[in-house]
Amino acid sequence: MSISSRQEARLLTADEAELVAQSHHPKLREADDGSLAELISRLRERRDRARDVSRRQRRELRGKAAPSGARPATDNTGTREKAALLAAAVKRASKETERRRNAQARGSLVTSARRALAMKQAAGDPTAGRPSSRTANAGMNPVPNEGLAPSGALDSQGQEVAMRRGGGPR
Repeated sequence: MSISSRQEARLLTADEAELVAQSHHPKLREADDGSLAELISRLRERRDRARDVSRRQRRELRGKAAPSGARPATDNTGTREKAALLAAAVKRASKETERRRNAQARGSLVTSARRALAMKQAAGDPTAGRPSSRTANAGMNPVPNEGLAPSGALDSQGQEVAMRRGGGPR
């Protein structure tokens, strides 16, 4: 949901409006990584406070909590909108951090791929020592299994039982 700058100014204090303004582009792209991390932490603190105030006001409205101010809360839409506005600012700043992290990882991946290609090309042709055509070999040697019974011993027993069941030779 898009919120106009006039509504932002109505909902936020001067400090919060400045923080939210820093979370908009082009100021967001111009910020360095350290100041971006600090901006995110400050925005989160403000968002959490607005969310807590909104929850407290909602509890007062329902009669679950005693009024904490001079007068009891009559509505919490302003603080709810303020929390949503600050949450959107946190989301924008976090997305920019993620975009920077992905760009850095992509650059690292390209560097690693180029280094691997250079190493592969420096190694030369891997088929240099191999024959040009396939050659026959003696193949695998059979390994007898000592755990089996002598040839035919189990077959004849099984065949005898089958013949008795079946009624005769096949």
